[in-house]
Amino acid sequence: MNKKTVAVIFGGRSVEHDVSIITAHIPIIPALLAAGKFNVWPVYVSRDGSWYADQAMNDLDYFRQSSFEEKLAKQRKIRLLFDQGLKIIWPGFRPKTVMIDVVFPAMHGTYGEDGSLMGLLRMANVPFAGCDLSASAVAMDKTFTKQVLAAEGIPIVPYVWFTKYDWEKKRDEIKTRMKTLHYPLFIKPTHLGSSIAVSKIKIETELLNAVEVAFHYDDKVLVEESIENLIEVTLPIMGNEELQFAGIERPLNKTEIFGFSEKYLSGGKKTGGVNSAYSEIPANIGEELKKQVKDLGEKTYRALGCSGIARIDFLIEGLSGRIYVNEVNTLPGSLYYHNWKKVGVSGTDLVAKLIALAEERFTSGKKIIYTFNSDVLNKIGAAKIMR
Repeated sequence: MNKKTVAVIFGGRSVEHDVSIITAHIPIIPALLAAGKFNVWPVYVSRDGSWYADQAMNDLDYFRQSSFEEKLAKQRKIRLLFDQGLKIIWPGFRPKTVMIDVVFPAMHGTYGEDGSLMGLLRMANVPFAGCDLSASAVAMDKTFTKQVLAAEGIPIVPYVWFTKYDWEKKRDEIKTRMKTLHYPLFIKPTHLGSSIAVSKIKIETELLNAVEVAFHYDDKVLVEESIENLIEVTLPIMGNEELQFAGIERPLNKTEIFGFSEKYLSGGKKTGGVNSAYSEIPANIGEELKKQVKDLGEKTYRALGCSGIARIDFLIEGLSGRIYVNEVNTLPGSLYYHNWKKVGVSGTDLVAKLIALAEERFTSGKKIIYTFNSDVLNKIGAAKIMR
């Protein structure tokens, strides 16, 4: 049996660089290797945007070495060739070339998960796992996500958004708009994940500092009402047309913000990836709420045009039972494999399914006509040079 060659792309010029390395190695690369059906090429994008590929990088310990960046500096950077598919090239006197059959993106945040990498892979005409360009770009912008969901009648919490330019030039106007919101408020960079630079403020005097923190990482900020008596749940979904649901999961964090440390560090060294030590699967929220969460999850997934895999986050007001869709994550940290395992999908099964879904979408896309022949060029007169 000929093995398919899979490139796992991770790292990148993002504040979520290290999380991306974790996702690539827990569970994607080990699961692909364990399946025995794939040749796996780890493709690492450094913090400065340089691209490298070395099968020694299949081991997470490579990146735990304090000197790994010094090793990289001695390696040849790779080049990418888009010629009826994607090829990795190691330039030199005797260049080496590897043809890639499928790409598994594991690059969180800016220049990766935001649709940038997906656009590159579309141009390369290669199948890739996970959501496509448009869903990735919209979901990465929390404001765009809310605007799309609101247009579809999907419940969201009240919010205000503004750019850095607006904040500097129209601050009084923005503060007037914010008077429609009820404290406490969450202040978030619009394009970041992993709860980086998110603040919860209880009084207006805390606003300025929270906004400045958010603008340190982004040029667009989202301000939204906090749901008190909060029950927070999340639902991973997999599929293109036919959807499969993981367990509805409830984080049991003790802090007001389920932040970076709680997500990735509090479970101890052995957990790796998203911390599953403080979550309840399935969430004990009653059958009626579970049904509503799944219904809204499917509506959201389809409204954004998700495919492959995504995770939908929900906020439930504990007294009224009212549910709001909060965010959509098109590259869940470590694919939320701990959750899929609870419903009988092993890490190996998970990555194999995502590879199959990538190829299914790619094959379906071939049926769409993207070109149009016309004689318009022959009918256009030569342009005059303006002096």
